[in-house]
Amino acid sequence: MTRIDILKKLKGPHPENLDFLYIEISQNEKIKVYPSSINRLENVVFFIGKVGNEKSLYAFDETGKSDLVQHFQNEKSISSEGLTEATLSQFPLNHENASALQSLFAFTRPVLIGIDDSIGLGDRLGLANPGHVRAIRASHMKPVLAQQSIRELARTEREPEEVMDTAIWAVFQEGYKDGFGADADHLKTTDDIDRLVNAGFTMFTFDPGDHVVNEADELSLATLEDRAREVQFAFLNGDFEALVKRYAGQDIQLTKTFKLKPDRVAVLRALVKYGGVIEHTSKMYRHLKRQHPGHAAEVELSVDETDAVTTPFEHFFVASELKRQDVELVSLAPRFVGQFEKGIDYIGDLEYFKEEYLKHLAIAERLGPYKISIHSGSDKFDVYAAIGSLRTGHVHVKTAGTSYLEALKTIAATEPDLFREILDFSRARFEVEKRTYHVSAKTENVPAASECSDTQLLALFEQNDARQVLHVTFGKVLTTRGEGGSYLFRDRILACLQEHEELHYHNLEHHLGKHVRPFAAAK
Repeated sequence: MTRIDILKKLKGPHPENLDFLYIEISQNEKIKVYPSSINRLENVVFFIGKVGNEKSLYAFDETGKSDLVQHFQNEKSISSEGLTEATLSQFPLNHENASALQSLFAFTRPVLIGIDDSIGLGDRLGLANPGHVRAIRASHMKPVLAQQSIRELARTEREPEEVMDTAIWAVFQEGYKDGFGADADHLKTTDDIDRLVNAGFTMFTFDPGDHVVNEADELSLATLEDRAREVQFAFLNGDFEALVKRYAGQDIQLTKTFKLKPDRVAVLRALVKYGGVIEHTSKMYRHLKRQHPGHAAEVELSVDETDAVTTPFEHFFVASELKRQDVELVSLAPRFVGQFEKGIDYIGDLEYFKEEYLKHLAIAERLGPYKISIHSGSDKFDVYAAIGSLRTGHVHVKTAGTSYLEALKTIAATEPDLFREILDFSRARFEVEKRTYHVSAKTENVPAASECSDTQLLALFEQNDARQVLHVTFGKVLTTRGEGGSYLFRDRILACLQEHEELHYHNLEHHLGKHVRPFAAAK
């Protein structure tokens, strides 16, 4: 193929429905090009291409003299008859080259989302983000593509840089230039902050759940008085009674129909229950701002993974005291009424949820504005419809496990025997793995693989017990090794998804699209 032929291919214009175009390098080799990835900079055309199941970054230098190509490492020159002075170079999709790509193309760098409606799209396998981009293209919601919690990093044996890199390559492949966020999720220590800052993350979700005193809801007034006077939190400034007077008996009018008027018991309960949260969050925030003053960052507070519901006054109390300490939040995730179990729809009274949600929203508007964040947000379709029907407020939805389930669904459809192995392995591991998750599944409700036809395997993804069994065992599925030291499933899972890439993307686009569409009603 000549220089002119390649330029004609790369410079288009390409029909919107074109999935791929091909560049023939030799009689036996073609590069499958992702048209949306084609980007021209000076005299160089960059694009993502695929040979077999291996993707690479390619750079077509029309002059053969551009310095831009020198930004990238491990170059492999590709010869083609008739190129004359032009060069076509191939580069691996590694961390160094992802960083180099960011230096040239601003849209591959994460941004601050602010209070725009947004959705977190966790990618535990590193292959889902292109499908995520396709799912949100028609939505007003901003995507947070690089999202992984410290717990998930440990369970998948990944590094933060890997999570960031997959988001970078995804937005370049899909040509997404409207801005994406990067969420360092569920951080518990200042060391966590440093680690994720160094990887380039821009959203920092602080998880002080270990500092919530759940039993405060059940303590008597006398015990609350004793417990409250025992604490020596810095934000009290040594004057416990001054804090109580700031709230107890006050009329806090938030809307025409919603007013808070906490009594002394409510204030003491909030202090005992969430005082440690305020203290720890302030410490984390000060560390972020002082140790990394030049780093663009926005902060979310998460208290959702606790036993006790966050009442509207407790939300107000926490946010008000943090604001007094100049802690600026972009979003807050309370522990809502009802059950937000992993991988299934909401369990509870939706009308009551809506009433409470509106109260939390009013508080966020008064003390922020900041977004209300829905954690364990995978597949909460009733909640999305409820929030969308309110037509007001700012929201962030956080998902991860549902994308892993869509990957398994792709495997069940294309390599059912591999999925059968995963299903039986997950059933055997569930009782151990569920201990750190809020789920109600029972393994006896999930059939063994041998009992299922290929069609019945796919039907499992519509069954709550099966979804949860598969959902919470992801870490062991992805990291368990056999006797020879090789991964039991991981390499086969990745190979299957790479082979059936477009079906995987289609499944993600369809399923995650159902997550974002209800929120359009709010705008």
